[in-house]
Amino acid sequence: MKSLRLLLCALPLALTGCSTLSSINWSAAYPWNWFGSSTEVTEQGVGKITAATALDQNAIQDALSSDYRLRSGMKTENGNIVRYYEALKGDKLALVINGDKGTVNRIAVMDEDIPTASGVKVGTPFSELYKQAFGNCTSAPSDDKVAVECKAEGSQHISYVFTGTWSGPEGLMPSDDTLKSWKVSKILWKQ
Repeated sequence: MKSLRLLLCALPLALTGCSTLSSINWSAAYPWNWFGSSTEVTEQGVGKITAATALDQNAIQDALSSDYRLRSGMKTENGNIVRYYEALKGDKLALVINGDKGTVNRIAVMDEDIPTASGVKVGTPFSELYKQAFGNCTSAPSDDKVAVECKAEGSQHISYVFTGTWSGPEGLMPSDDTLKSWKVSKILWKQ
């Protein structure tokens, strides 16, 4: 009889508790998420910055962790003046965030602590990801070095920019043997 009374008392609590359990974020209960989740590049964006994020300093700062400090700038692109944000970690440039029509549409990641969902990060050698450039890569404009941009395997939005030493003509694709030692200098996410 005592156990029946206990069951009758506990049953309403259990039933009302079940209706709220669906709104609990169970992944936050995992021990590896107790101290914050790490930022990574996914098909949706970089961390909490997605194509839906407003190209606004407050919105971007809210989406970034407090490890980053933002500064804004303007540049010309295809004859138009566009606004962009740079996220600095300490004094080092970590992210460049561009947008169009008021939302984010491109993010360049230079921070070694932000990998892709598949584990690729700045510094990963070309030879770990590709056997050859043909069909995967194109020559890319770069400010300081010759660069090659390669589409991430199975991705519609992520690509890698590889840089390295090469003494060939600008705009020409280096040989696969030369590219083997090149490393990821930027991870690009484009809407």
